[in-house]
Amino acid sequence: MAIEMVELNNESLEERGCYCLRSKPKSAGYLNKNEWLSERFQEGMKYIKITENYKQAGFIEYTPIEFSSRVVYGENYSVIHCLWVSIPGQGYATKLIQKCIQDAREQHKDGVIVITNPETSWTPSKEIFMKNGFLEVDQAPYGFQLFVHKFGNSADPYFPTDWEERLETFTELTILRTWQCPFIEAATDNIMEGAGKLGIKPEVINMNNREELLRLSPTPYGVYGVVYKRKLVSFHRLTVHSAMKRLKELELL
Repeated sequence: MAIEMVELNNESLEERGCYCLRSKPKSAGYLNKNEWLSERFQEGMKYIKITENYKQAGFIEYTPIEFSSRVVYGENYSVIHCLWVSIPGQGYATKLIQKCIQDAREQHKDGVIVITNPETSWTPSKEIFMKNGFLEVDQAPYGFQLFVHKFGNSADPYFPTDWEERLETFTELTILRTWQCPFIEAATDNIMEGAGKLGIKPEVINMNNREELLRLSPTPYGVYGVVYKRKLVSFHRLTVHSAMKRLKELELL
């Protein structure tokens, strides 16, 4: 069995592309993600695929915390954005995590951070990280958990605590997004369609840098959030039906 890890860069990105939505290479989400990646490599972003017999089996994406798309504070950490394995039971997730840990050590980082949430598949599951030496150090509303694998006695990373204050900013239906995830385009479209059927006009805010993301995001997930009448609608993709149901619930408040 041939197993290989392949690290994408600007030269190989066009040929290999990102892992997600690879069956729809002409979709807006896929194209947006590849463009986003091409701008991140110079920041130290790592996007690594693992293949089995030349078939894609999974991937991991991670970056220095100062360029991270997650709402977490800390110094000199690497942050895992995504981990996904499509061929389970072969230890591929651990191989990818250990690759990230190795890179962080070689870069003299203080450790590796990951954000998990048991309520959605849009974040990795915590169990595989616990098996690889990660410990929980903080929590945030909506089920978010902050895990870290530290190499020494450096200060723990942490979440902000002003989540309610952030929501107070948004009375109208507002979609906050970046292109870190290729499914954000479809998530946006579903909210737009559901809102349109209810006669609600949404505002879309494209967060263009980490400063905006840290200031505006309603959850630690960072790259996608929907807020209406000072309440969180969602931080992950909803179907049109689910979006309409949630918006109707908030209309009654």
